[in-house]
Amino acid sequence: MPRQFLPGLRRLLVPQTAALLEEKSAGPVGNSYVSMTYAGTTTVWGTENRAAGWDLDRVIQEGYERSIWTFKSVEAISKHPSALTVEIGRGGDERQFAETLDDHPLLHVLNVQANPLERATVFKKRLSAQLLLSKKGAFVEITRSRGGTITRLDLLPANRVEPIPDPHGDYLSHFEFTTYDGRLRELDPSRVIWLRDPHPTDPFCGVTPLEAAGLSIDLDVKARTYNIAFIDNDARPSGIVGIDVDGLDQREIDRIQQRLAPGAQNAGETVVVGSGPGGLNYVDTSTRPRDMNYETLSKTAKDEILSAFGVPESIVGNASERTYANADREEWNFWQHTELPHLSLLASAFDLDLDDGWSLRFNTSTVEALEFPRRQRREEARQEWNAGLITVDEYREIAGRRPFNVPHTRALWISPQKAPVPANEVDAAALGVAQDPMAAGGPGLPGAGGPPPAIAPMGPESSASAADAVAEARTGSSQASAASDVAAARDSPGVSGVGDSAAAVVDQARDNMPLTLPGDAADDVSAARTEVGSPTPGEAARDVDAARSHIESKELPHDDGFEVTDSDFDTVAAAVTAALTALLARQEGVITARLHAPKMRKYTRYWQPDGETDLRSGDDVIDGTRVVGAGRWEEEATSTLGPILQPAAMSTAAALSTTMTGEATVSPGAAAAAFTATTMAGGAVAALLADLATALDTAQAEDATLSDLAAVVAAFFRSRATRFTARLAESCAVATVNGAADAAAESAGPTVLRTWVTRGDTRVRPAHQELSGTTLPAGTPYTVDGSALRYPGDPFAPTDLTINCRCRLRYRTGPGTEETP
Repeated sequence: MPRQFLPGLRRLLVPQTAALLEEKSAGPVGNSYVSMTYAGTTTVWGTENRAAGWDLDRVIQEGYERSIWTFKSVEAISKHPSALTVEIGRGGDERQFAETLDDHPLLHVLNVQANPLERATVFKKRLSAQLLLSKKGAFVEITRSRGGTITRLDLLPANRVEPIPDPHGDYLSHFEFTTYDGRLRELDPSRVIWLRDPHPTDPFCGVTPLEAAGLSIDLDVKARTYNIAFIDNDARPSGIVGIDVDGLDQREIDRIQQRLAPGAQNAGETVVVGSGPGGLNYVDTSTRPRDMNYETLSKTAKDEILSAFGVPESIVGNASERTYANADREEWNFWQHTELPHLSLLASAFDLDLDDGWSLRFNTSTVEALEFPRRQRREEARQEWNAGLITVDEYREIAGRRPFNVPHTRALWISPQKAPVPANEVDAAALGVAQDPMAAGGPGLPGAGGPPPAIAPMGPESSASAADAVAEARTGSSQASAASDVAAARDSPGVSGVGDSAAAVVDQARDNMPLTLPGDAADDVSAARTEVGSPTPGEAARDVDAARSHIESKELPHDDGFEVTDSDFDTVAAAVTAALTALLARQEGVITARLHAPKMRKYTRYWQPDGETDLRSGDDVIDGTRVVGAGRWEEEATSTLGPILQPAAMSTAAALSTTMTGEATVSPGAAAAAFTATTMAGGAVAALLADLATALDTAQAEDATLSDLAAVVAAFFRSRATRFTARLAESCAVATVNGAADAAAESAGPTVLRTWVTRGDTRVRPAHQELSGTTLPAGTPYTVDGSALRYPGDPFAPTDLTINCRCRLRYRTGPGTEETP
């Protein structure tokens, strides 16, 4: 007997009470047409309640539980909301908030326990699945305490809830919920979250992928049912042989007939049956093309169902015939176009009791699939940096990291030599590169149509050209030097009309010495000396250094010595200033936001009650120390300055070690100097914020409003940030550079001597002026006003001896005896 096949889901797409055949006249007789007119429930808005006939129980039973692709699609989408945590915050980007709340009542019911019988993970998965399957949407009942705090969330059966429109024009009057024991409850709209994927025309209805995939689901289930029924009832062998059965008795015929018994276990056998007197026939009953349509039908239905839900086949477990890149792309497409909008829809329904600027969302920062385009962007950015097309700061912005904003990271580094191309003149000086002097007015200028100005490396001490050095020598002592030699060369016979530059003078000197072979600047200057009877010949660079030595005060002989320069201090101070400026600006924004956060205002006089039942107001004041969070900012200051000061310390130590020993070794003491400086900076930041906390407490004692407290924060940073940043940056630079150099000198050996050097201006404190020129062996501290200083800016020394200190030490090798000026 034929069996009843599965009723189609198409019966669910149009409610049984809504399908009416209606003939409408469209002109003359015989030109009538038939249309399907929907007869659903009409609301006061004049729209049809399309969800009224959606039988959710039947959908679950026939479309979800019996269709493998529907089941896997719903599972693939709904498992992620249950696994991801919900967070509340503001600011930041699409992956991470800049600031988050950790004690809002919604976080407990959505991440821990939704209600006494249901964990939050189970609740979120059921809510997600119900949203995908219910045309009416999902309904969540909210339970609050007397104080207005959310204590539980209950997911109501969607087929037992009816939204009742308000006949007076408001959107909703109430919800009617039929309990399992048949009682009818009226729920106020404020107690129910009605979550649905919105219908384009009907506000009382949602949409579900099952509507679009209904026929495909029906076809897939029926095809499977048909094949199962065919296998169960099939009595068809692979072939039949007909023979003459006149000579056989009935028992033998019955035995042959039993070979035609139905069932899969008998399929494919060859069966012998009687064909009449003298006859022999064969019938082929193998599979026909019509029977092979199931494979194509099943694949088509599968593709249509998965497309309706937006779930690639690799997501539901079949990644065959795909490369790794294609599988990664499919997973990213699923998250970007299906899962993230679904999560956003779920989260938007729970934006309850949140102040302006705060929002709720699922934390997807750990989802590896969402990193796919970011990995590609970072890889492209790394290739562009290697090619010298972008700067380090531009790469860090692409990678989602904070730019350093220092000269080295703002410059382009051209391959293959990695020569820096500074962004401006200030960066060029910090990087130790300068433009070619010929570019000043010659054809090398870009404006003159020539190539861009060349970038030439400069030594740490060479801040001027040879012409500048000679001009400087003219104003110095009259002792014989390169400057006097060149001046004498100008007065020699045949030298006239020569320009002021050293290059022009040397060229003219060459013209007067026809027998002199071409050579470098040192040979030319030697020739000029010989022409005018100057002192013993020597290199121009050595003569220029000698000329400079006569215009410096209290100069000590270098003897292969080492001395940090003002540029070393200024470069580090500039980097620290940039980092501290950004840090203090962010501090101001975060502290101001924390003043307005519900977490800080709860149970204080600054809380605005939400109705008469809100008991979260009080008479307390906001805890200034808690708002400021000095400990947190101290840690962030040390972690921010560490990557800046550590490389500076290593570079200084390596340079001194190379000068003293010939090997670029870095002692552990250099890293310790940088660590000590960062610790000092963190303590200074904490002390600054402690003053801000005191200012907030003082303002509250004077009955300041919340706006007044925000103004106190703004005024505090406006009045103190700039001076604080400049002073701390200078102290960090002096302590790091001097500390690293002193540690390297002590490791270089006992023969290293160091001499105290001041800036020689009016800012030098008297105690340091007395130390100027004092020479001690490496490792021996200086005594100043009864205190020991290991080096200028020693963080362990009294602050009145180190704040604003700009002194440094000059290192050289010599006898281990103490020298005093």
